[in-house]
Amino acid sequence: MLNLLDLTFSELESFFVEDVKEPRFRAAQVWQWLWQKDARDFAAMTNLSKILRDKLAARAAVAWPEVADVRASRDGTIKFLLRLGDGKLIESVLIPNDKLARYTQCLSTQVGCAMACTFCNTGLMGFERNLTQGEILGQILVGRAHLAASGLAPLTNLVFMGMGEPLLNLDWLLKSLATLNSDTGLNISWRRTTVSSVGLPKGLDVLGASGLALPAISLHAPTQELRARIMPKAAQVPLDELLAALDRYPMKPRERITFEYLLLRGINDSPAHARQLHKLLCNRRCKVNLIAYNATEDSPYQAPDPDAVLAFEKILWDKGMTATIRRSMGTDIKAACGQLKAERVRG
Repeated sequence: MLNLLDLTFSELESFFVEDVKEPRFRAAQVWQWLWQKDARDFAAMTNLSKILRDKLAARAAVAWPEVADVRASRDGTIKFLLRLGDGKLIESVLIPNDKLARYTQCLSTQVGCAMACTFCNTGLMGFERNLTQGEILGQILVGRAHLAASGLAPLTNLVFMGMGEPLLNLDWLLKSLATLNSDTGLNISWRRTTVSSVGLPKGLDVLGASGLALPAISLHAPTQELRARIMPKAAQVPLDELLAALDRYPMKPRERITFEYLLLRGINDSPAHARQLHKLLCNRRCKVNLIAYNATEDSPYQAPDPDAVLAFEKILWDKGMTATIRRSMGTDIKAACGQLKAERVRG
């Protein structure tokens, strides 16, 4: 059955006019119920007649992802295991920011991931399928409802950094971003929305032209050779081609590209690597987000020494480059960067 959460506003208008044989303005009413009033079924849409509600229920559904499990970290991070309509499982994470009294949600765009980065649990799952708009934005509906019911701070920011490579699900990603940005939809500004990608030039060109989000690039190595070793599929795009795509990415004067750099002990965390990274990026409008690897079972990698992380950051700062160390959140519930793999609930 058609899930109305999968429709753009214009598609919803067409559905009402062509399928339901109702005036176009009905779409605006239902759209508000879906995205601003968190209605989970048509019975809740009280400004529609019962006849219309019954007509809608016979033709469509409002299908949120099902919460299969919720885990809370000691640091306030909340991880959802969500079951989709076909039984597939994904994970989505709420990350607290205590100083600003808000939450950021980490969203998945695929079941699994085709990129197979050697340090990432999701990549080791393999790829199963893309998520639809309703499955992507349904994570936000679930997260927002949980925060409200728990009396917690509001959800204000979004990062497409969960399971999957967003630019390999470009059509549904762009539809989702448009609904996010709509002031009659979820109304979350593009300024508060980041799309993380290994860097696929064609997808970056389309995302840039849309003006719907800024990218964060999962770089993780300062040379083509090292990137090919730890990210073999991503490295099929040579670094010079990736950087050329980012150089033409449209940005306003004060905006910068974020480069994510995961530090792996003895692999890419030396002072020499820091200097190579500076040489690669020094002439670009960017900032570097350093992430200490979160160790997982059966992984060939180890977390970096904390002193090595600080030394890496200092080298970049001393050379005039903006760099920050991302605090790992939710490691005790496997909700941190690279740890998501949608483990099934065990009875």
